[in-house]
Amino acid sequence: MGEARRIREPSGKLGVLLVGMGAVSTTFIAGVELIKRGLGRPVGSLTQMALMEPGGEDGALRRVKELLPLYRLEDLVFGGWDVLPDDAYEAAVTAGVLEKGHLEAVKEELQRVVPWPAVFERRYVHRIEGTNTKRFGSLREAAELIREDIRRFKRQHALERAVMINCASTEAYLQPDKEAYSSLEAFERALDVSDEAISPAMLYAYAAIKEGVGYANGAPSIAADIPALVELARESGVPVAGKDFKTGQTLIKTIMAPGLKARMLGIEGWYSTNILGNRDGEVLDDPDSLKSKELSKLSVLEWILQPELYPELYGDISHVVKIDYYRPRGDSKEGWDNIDIFGWLGYPMQIKINFLARDSILAAPVVLDLALFVDLAGRAGMGGIQEWLSFYFKSPMTAPGLYPEHDLFIQLMKLKNTLRELRGEEVRRHEIRR
Repeated sequence: MGEARRIREPSGKLGVLLVGMGAVSTTFIAGVELIKRGLGRPVGSLTQMALMEPGGEDGALRRVKELLPLYRLEDLVFGGWDVLPDDAYEAAVTAGVLEKGHLEAVKEELQRVVPWPAVFERRYVHRIEGTNTKRFGSLREAAELIREDIRRFKRQHALERAVMINCASTEAYLQPDKEAYSSLEAFERALDVSDEAISPAMLYAYAAIKEGVGYANGAPSIAADIPALVELARESGVPVAGKDFKTGQTLIKTIMAPGLKARMLGIEGWYSTNILGNRDGEVLDDPDSLKSKELSKLSVLEWILQPELYPELYGDISHVVKIDYYRPRGDSKEGWDNIDIFGWLGYPMQIKINFLARDSILAAPVVLDLALFVDLAGRAGMGGIQEWLSFYFKSPMTAPGLYPEHDLFIQLMKLKNTLRELRGEEVRRHEIRR
């Protein structure tokens, strides 16, 4: 047993600020309200469902939420921004994720969550017409408007603490090596001259960090992962994590690929295709936004399989990822994977996976866990990049020079070991499967 890290106890309510009030955010909010009423269970949430064995105590397994000072679901207060003016109830009805009975049960709570006008630039998301947007003269002014929204929300609900989760649509791809991103000084100069290199996603991340609000990026858009904002987060002691929620097809890859590698089975090709019909699918129908998502998805296999170490097994994989917008599918996306593998003496085999997923149902518990864990990191004095939260992301942020781990099971071990360290327990080099 070591010494437990000093963690400030939860006080009052925790504000959860959501960038984008579409299918993911409204499914998350409605789900929390339903669970509070006993009308559902938090399936998929590690904070609420996972068991851990506390060190130095009676050895009985306990929920993560019982072992660490996390905010309770009853303590969460919701707010956020969207380019459309619909309240959370109207937006949830439009999204069509949850059944009418579920939505009607928490209609009043959802109707109270009305999105604030969003900072929006059409050149970054071509397929959306924003009708609930802010007017501003410069990017510096836009960032200040977001900061004022945060301060007003905290005053309104008498909040000491808040976190921000980016659930917005994918922005057009931006090269990550622009001068405006190189340092905080360069970034703030770019704000003053309204440099087009600064996207709305970056403005929200900047505003959150400046306000001492922990930030997690659930979209593949470049945001807090640029050097300027990593510097700001580190200097400000604000936790940041991201990017791109790992929910459907990529979740399956990070489960399958480590298993194939563990058995030293070769892979000749991995073909992945997706169809989805929600707002995210419509946005990804644009090639510029699609590139951001494809790059996030494509990087996973290379990092897991390490072809430079196993060239005879993984040195020449044909890895193809396709995403198609198909309106009738709505939020129920479907992913097909065809995996061409080979075994003893090079004999070929195939694996085929058809995952009929529900995008927002998979993402909602991730939003909950990130809100609670990012806040926990802030109260524990853990500023800067939260690499231990890689478990939740397709493109996890890591410190410069640190290997980005994509193996889901190694990520889970790192996450749980961080929780053990916070409690002053010894870390484990393996997990006991229960």
